[in-house]
Amino acid sequence: MDLATLIGLLGAFGIITAAIILGGSALLFINIPSLLIVGGGSLLVVLMKFPLGHFLAAFKIALKAFLHKSESAKDLVEQGVQLAEVARKEGLLGLESQEVTNPFLNKGVQLCVDGHEPEFVRAMLITDINRTIERHEKGQAIFKALGDVAPAMGMIGTLIGLVQMLANMDDPKKIGPAMAVALLTTLYGAIIATAFALPIADKLAHRSDEEKLNKTLILEAIQGIQEGMNPRVMRDLLMTYLPGSARTSADDEAA
Repeated sequence: MDLATLIGLLGAFGIITAAIILGGSALLFINIPSLLIVGGGSLLVVLMKFPLGHFLAAFKIALKAFLHKSESAKDLVEQGVQLAEVARKEGLLGLESQEVTNPFLNKGVQLCVDGHEPEFVRAMLITDINRTIERHEKGQAIFKALGDVAPAMGMIGTLIGLVQMLANMDDPKKIGPAMAVALLTTLYGAIIATAFALPIADKLAHRSDEEKLNKTLILEAIQGIQEGMNPRVMRDLLMTYLPGSARTSADDEAA
């Protein structure tokens, strides 16, 4: 569970809700026509932009913003070095008895054990990395589109409300509900974009960058294992993928 995403989402909506309640009746901010225009309208417009399969898959991908926990790059470095030591002592077949929990690293190890050429292994792993990035980018694009469309649908709702208000200037009882639609649609659109869709898109982009870094690190480790690289040299190479503070910490632990 990603606490930052959960706390941020609940906190943002909590503050908005608290401000509404403290300012008066919360029922004033509930308007069905406005919800239909912004909520339903935004989803349908985004659906027009993408294939149905990509649209539905985006919500599954969005769970990565809440549930996904990236494996530590430092741990991957240590696993890569450990596997390199085994390969140096027992050969590539010795890797078959090693328990590897990371799916991508395990895939690379199995390709090595099966005796594939380094060029083939590299091509397979790079293809996997590229496909993963493509899937993530599709999910990000849908939430970015939702962040763009929701405020626009809010503006459409505002114009609808203003037209209804102007058309009923002679009936004061109808001016209030029409004005509510005009203002609340803008509010709903801003909330959906600012407090939900765009932050989710940014968090998915962050997750994608993390996964790309980890998989590229693993690719380097697999290549080093196949080349028979000295584990100490491999460790120095893989450490370049870590930020400076993490490198210092890892060096202290290895000392």
